[in-house]
Amino acid sequence: MSKEAPLRPQTHEKKKKSRGRGAKMANLVEAASQQQFEELLSRCGKGLAVVHFQAAWAPQCEQMNDVMAVLAEEHRGSTFVRLEAEAVPEVSEKYDISSVPTFLFFRGGERVDRLDGANAPELTKKVQKLAGSSVAAAESGPAALNERLKKLINSAPCMLFMKGVPQEPRCGFSRQIVALLKEHAIEFSTFDILSDEEVRQGLKTYSNWPTYPQLYANGELVGGLDIVKELAESGELASTCPKAVSLEARLKTIINRNPVMLFMKGNKEAAKCGFSRQILEILNGTGVDYGTFDILEDEEVRQGLKTYSNWPTYPQLYVKGELVGGLDIVKELKENGELTSVLQGES
Repeated sequence: MSKEAPLRPQTHEKKKKSRGRGAKMANLVEAASQQQFEELLSRCGKGLAVVHFQAAWAPQCEQMNDVMAVLAEEHRGSTFVRLEAEAVPEVSEKYDISSVPTFLFFRGGERVDRLDGANAPELTKKVQKLAGSSVAAAESGPAALNERLKKLINSAPCMLFMKGVPQEPRCGFSRQIVALLKEHAIEFSTFDILSDEEVRQGLKTYSNWPTYPQLYANGELVGGLDIVKELAESGELASTCPKAVSLEARLKTIINRNPVMLFMKGNKEAAKCGFSRQILEILNGTGVDYGTFDILEDEEVRQGLKTYSNWPTYPQLYVKGELVGGLDIVKELKENGELTSVLQGES
């Protein structure tokens, strides 16, 4: 069964009412008009509003309504809205809704994320993330977003922001630029802007480039499809986009960023697992300076380092490019009084 269904041309037939299982909850509501939709968003204030653009004739929408009901029960502080996409066309057109189910996420009346298709795990993940984020985090706004965009842009030597993924581009321009990069043997990473509305809107302002796709090389904007075509025709594309660095070379570079380097879940300010928290406390007690790398932000490094070091778990501590070990070994070194000298490279 398809996870998405295209919207049907408007007809004059009477629409069936959406069905949803479970008891009626105050935070699970329906919007039957544009005015009602806007009033609901206004009442939500800084709280999270999840809007399901649905169609009564699409069975995948009914299934996702069951998921919505469960999420509404778990997240009482958020509002979950069901909206018949074809019955309120002015809202659907405003937010570029072309298929159902589609989910939009709002906070403070502003759209912050989007999910296309019947993907229950991803819907749950997004709701948990957005409902759990504090108002303060939401208000940190432009500075935090710009830092995130900078990290994404620099996450690969050649980075393409596109609609969809290389295996399944979701617009003609994205399909063409992927074909050009492959034709010229350019190795590149991608980010699906349809999966993250915050990035989709924020990158336009950050780069001062209003359309997609957008190609970056070494952290600098190259441009969109037209510019990439020109570079390909002039023979400059290969020299503009840097050669991909092998994973092994990249790992060596990261390991040697600091004489003492810790690969962990989280960072110095906020460990994201108990083992990482414990090793931070031990290292902080030595007074020795060290760097950290958050393996949760880079799946390639997270998986690759296990093979590179032949060490299957995290955290991992390196001194002068050599693996010391994980938490247990660091604890042993501390108990034996050897940790400081090891960190200083004396033994």
